[in-house]
Amino acid sequence: MRPFLLPAATLAACLLSSACTTPPPTTVAEVGESRPGSGYLNGYLARAELPDSLALLPPPPAEGSAALAADGEAFRALTALRSGPRGAQATKDAVLRFPQAAGHFSCALGVDISERNTPHLNMLLRRTLSDAGLSTYKAKDKYQRTRPFVAFNTGSCTPNDEAALRKDGSYPSGHSALGWAWALVLTEVAPDRTDALLQRGRAFAQSRGVCGVHWKSDIEAGRLMGSATVARLHENAVFKAQVAAARAEVADARARGLVPPAAGCAAEAAALGTSTGLAP
Repeated sequence: MRPFLLPAATLAACLLSSACTTPPPTTVAEVGESRPGSGYLNGYLARAELPDSLALLPPPPAEGSAALAADGEAFRALTALRSGPRGAQATKDAVLRFPQAAGHFSCALGVDISERNTPHLNMLLRRTLSDAGLSTYKAKDKYQRTRPFVAFNTGSCTPNDEAALRKDGSYPSGHSALGWAWALVLTEVAPDRTDALLQRGRAFAQSRGVCGVHWKSDIEAGRLMGSATVARLHENAVFKAQVAAARAEVADARARGLVPPAAGCAAEAAALGTSTGLAP
């Protein structure tokens, strides 16, 4: 049996040993999909290890509350940006399929992220996506909150997704959880880019408000679940080994000049700059 096909518990024990030289896996075949054919990979954490969103989050804002009124105000402010560059960026941010999703944080990182050039970094993003996204589902399934584009009877920036979104609870935001988790993990990979990465993580979550598919409180709760997930990941040996490998890849990519296209990064910066002062 090849070393990378060891059971997860055995691999984790190996990675904790100074004698272990087996690198963490970097291919779909090694990691496996959470659902065959979905394109979404198994995370680092077992379902029982995920943070409990029902235990960590309060219920969503009640009808008639000040918090719900604030949600409505944020909806109107953010969706007003949809017709401009910020809306176009929000539509891009909605894509979670790889390889397209690999580029969401490339500009903030200053390195072109790809399966070919940064396989450990690419896998780090793919697996933490699953962990952070799944961490939101106990609360999603419990509260089944109606999404704002449904409540206000408007469209979203991703009309092809609307049928599925209508059936999926709004609170908390899975996109916000995984985007914030990505931002936090990437600050460990490239600490010198911390401010840019956290700003991008906040904007990535905010894109869900611009699209009209999440309330302000959904986004804020999603970021909390992203933080909780990353905290839990620090107990996982494979995750920690992949972070270390990704850090080395970033250093090598910088040395080789593997940077994202300047024009694309300039457009992204301009689009995100239009919403700097808006909540959430």
